Amino acid sequence: MHLTHVRVKIKRCANMLNNPILKVENLHVNFNTYAGTVQAIRDVSFDLNKGETLAIVGESGSGKSVTTKTLMGLNAKNAAIPDNSRLLFKDRNLLDLTENEWQSVRGNEIAMIFQDPMTSLDPTMKIGMQIAEPLIKHRQMKKEDALARALELMKGVGIPNAEEHINDYPHQWSGGMRQRAVVAIALAADPEILIADEPTTALDVTIQAQILNLMKQLQEETASSIIFITHDLGVVAGMADRVAVMYAGKIVEYGTVDEIFFNPQHPYTWGLLNSMPTTDTEVGSLEAIPGTPPDLLEPPKGDAFASRNVYALAIDSKEEPPFFKVSDTHYAATWLLDERAPKVTPPEKIQKRWAHWQEIQGQEA
Repeated sequence: MHLTHVRVKIKRCANMLNNPILKVENLHVNFNTYAGTVQAIRDVSFDLNKGETLAIVGESGSGKSVTTKTLMGLNAKNAAIPDNSRLLFKDRNLLDLTENEWQSVRGNEIAMIFQDPMTSLDPTMKIGMQIAEPLIKHRQMKKEDALARALELMKGVGIPNAEEHINDYPHQWSGGMRQRAVVAIALAADPEILIADEPTTALDVTIQAQILNLMKQLQEETASSIIFITHDLGVVAGMADRVAVMYAGKIVEYGTVDEIFFNPQHPYTWGLLNSMPTTDTEVGSLEAIPGTPPDLLEPPKGDAFASRNVYALAIDSKEEPPFFKVSDTHYAATWLLDERAPKVTPPEKIQKRWAHWQEIQGQEA
């Protein structure tokens, strides 16, 4: 990432601060199963500012999708959320909504792009009608007017010869075209928040780039806020303004995209970055994070990442680390940031990132 681009991103993030459209406070989500209670989300808090893209990253099972399904009121019936959890949107707690009230929010004020477009679309309904449906429901538009707007949306998301394909069914389209249709459905009612749950995972890299560019373009046009869920840090670099790193149902580090990429502080973030190929990655040099995530039926005492962390301290197995402030926009939950902690030498690639961060800071001074 070029230093000029970094400075632009830092300025953009600074302009967005303290303008939250969504506040998530002390979110806990438990699932009651035959084997016991799974503590899927454990005290997660974050803000989403108006017009920004917040990326939530982490391995499979870290809690990313459960978080977003909670924001949409789509959790399974065996989910339990304690009373002290709050999702504040427009001065109301979304967790207090009835299902009927959710119907006026979901797809209207908050919309979601799901990972698999084939399972997101109704195979028995024409695509044009599926795009028009939110307009009929939430904008009380007549069918003819809604279909005319659906045609505009199809053209807006880059569907060629839209007039010829408005009456097609999902099975007649490729994966990339179906995902464009899902994007059009999500944007139909001009939502204030768009949640994208790994929207490009099933697509090849060319189509992936097109969908991501489309989302950025549409965000600029509509000033919507985006929560982008992914395990692909390469995607995050080009999409996000801020990043929250999740592990074992908790956020362990968050900051601007440049702070996370160039000045990471949590060993788990180091591991994620070291497993990401870059243009100067040598063959065979990618590193996997050892071990597996913990069983959230019985979360470990202390730092949940301790058993996989080669830099773990004795206290990590006894006490959970608080968030330590790195900057006004950057926090990490690791005992390595405690003033009493011994100094450790991070991986060479992380040291190079730190050196690049110092260069960025020097350019800013």
